[in-house]
Amino acid sequence: MWRHIAANGITFLIVALFLAAGVIVWGTQSYQAVGPLTQGICLQVEPGSNMRRVTEQLEAQGAVSSGVIFRMGADYSDRSGDLKAGSFLVPEGASMAAIVALVTSSGQSTCGTEVVYRVGVRRNLVQIRELDPATSNYAEVAEFDPEVDNVPAEYEVVKQEADTRYRLAVAEGVTSWQVANALRKIDILDGTIAETPDEGSLAPDSYEFTPGGERAGIIGRMQAAQTQILAESWAARADGLPISTPEEALILASLVEKETGVPTERRQVASVFVNRLERGMRLQTDPAVIYGVTKGEGILGRGLRRSELDAPTLWNTYVIPALPPTPIANPGKASIEAALNPDMTDFVFFVADGSGGHAFAKTLDEHNRNVAAWRVIEAKQATGSGN
Repeated sequence: MWRHIAANGITFLIVALFLAAGVIVWGTQSYQAVGPLTQGICLQVEPGSNMRRVTEQLEAQGAVSSGVIFRMGADYSDRSGDLKAGSFLVPEGASMAAIVALVTSSGQSTCGTEVVYRVGVRRNLVQIRELDPATSNYAEVAEFDPEVDNVPAEYEVVKQEADTRYRLAVAEGVTSWQVANALRKIDILDGTIAETPDEGSLAPDSYEFTPGGERAGIIGRMQAAQTQILAESWAARADGLPISTPEEALILASLVEKETGVPTERRQVASVFVNRLERGMRLQTDPAVIYGVTKGEGILGRGLRRSELDAPTLWNTYVIPALPPTPIANPGKASIEAALNPDMTDFVFFVADGSGGHAFAKTLDEHNRNVAAWRVIEAKQATGSGN
């Protein structure tokens, strides 16, 4: 009889172990499976919150199929103690494992209100935007020019919210003075910028920061990014270019950046400058002359005067027979790559064509015809008589 009882006990134990293993497998699969959300939600984790409160929020919003499994998965992965405060975008179909990773990893908010400080070539803007989690699109709440507009009430309100995100968005072709000047005027940053960074040394891009961050720290991040971009592009450069250093490549890239806003033209414009350098021709690029007048401190706001085109400044490419001594702006990655891998053309001239792009030419006669056509377009635009 005891043998029979023992046998039954062993059988029961084996069945129990199999059931437990099945539950573990089921729980693991559920934890990693596609979640029940049919559209994204914004999950706000308050400072001082815990995983139980977060679980209750997720259950209330229908984001997890089992709060028990969610908490067990967080505990088993040893991440319950890593919960971060912030507003997090939980995308459609997010698994419980993905949600745990989202709220315990970087702590960088991905949802809610965002303030974007845009540094542009002609003006700066501050935008306040709200993310719609259902569409992942931003809706603009307010926008203002900090130079001329009154600060809207919405800006003061969002600055008081703990989960507001802040970002500096720098356009391609802005000067280092423009970037430094804009950073000095962002009221939630600390520290000073003692000197204007070297022209061309800042990578145009988007940089997230937190209130109380150091202005010099953002400059350092921009410089590190540009150094990496230039090094990688220089390593992949075409053979036989008439430039001998990465610094010269940066100068050439800045000329390309300022001469065209059409992405598909960058390598053609670069080819013109390369061809002129190879033939010993002056580059004759107006943006460089303008830089010699303004030193990058704002925009000229008018056409160049004849005296300025004739003045022997270091950046007057109508006078000097080579590249200017420094970049004339901060070129983006695409312009740096274009300068180091230009198209193979015979073009040595280009002029605006009225469409936003340029007409390129191999000979002076062809170029003169293009210039004449552009003058007609200019005259029509000035009188409003046609396109």
